[in-house]
Amino acid sequence: MTFDHLSALLAFGFVATMTPGPNNLMLMASGVNFGFGRTIPHMLGVLIGFVVMFALVGFGLMRVFDAYPAIYPVLKIVSVFYLAYLAWKIATAAGPGEGTAPGGHPFSFLQAALFQWVNPKAWAVALTVYSVYSPSRGAQAILVVSLVFFLVTLLSVTVWTLLGQQLRKLLTNKLRLRVFNGMMGALLIASLLPVLLASLAD
Repeated sequence: MTFDHLSALLAFGFVATMTPGPNNLMLMASGVNFGFGRTIPHMLGVLIGFVVMFALVGFGLMRVFDAYPAIYPVLKIVSVFYLAYLAWKIATAAGPGEGTAPGGHPFSFLQAALFQWVNPKAWAVALTVYSVYSPSRGAQAILVVSLVFFLVTLLSVTVWTLLGQQLRKLLTNKLRLRVFNGMMGALLIASLLPVLLASLAD
């Protein structure tokens, strides 16, 4: 991979991971409801799950999807319903000990890691990377892609969780916290729009 390719991949990875999406919105909501420390397992789950997914897609999983294109609409349907469920859980959260945010406790490492497999944005980014930035999918290129996304995702999960922790100081009032959680749920639903529009266009 040339320096120009690596620079382009870094720029794409930074934008793709730092912009709002299901992971970032959920991490910010968790930072608000539970603080930075209790959100660390969620952060690590996103980080490791995202990178493992990228590596597996590069090492052959993408070929399975190419061979069986019917998997794509099934994945979209599962993603939409699961994200809608999470949006509802976040929107109805009342803070730790009072409601569900989601489920009254932060995501575990395993929950966050498994979530990547039904995260539409994660799939869109992975497929774009291997189609545009690393079409050869050689072992060295896949390792470089995985390392790049490890670094940019580490930065992203840290920044968004810290942002939530800072907002936590302003949301000590129960009403404001409920309004914030409602807004996060609505934004999570809004993040589904590209998936739904793409399905209608197919």
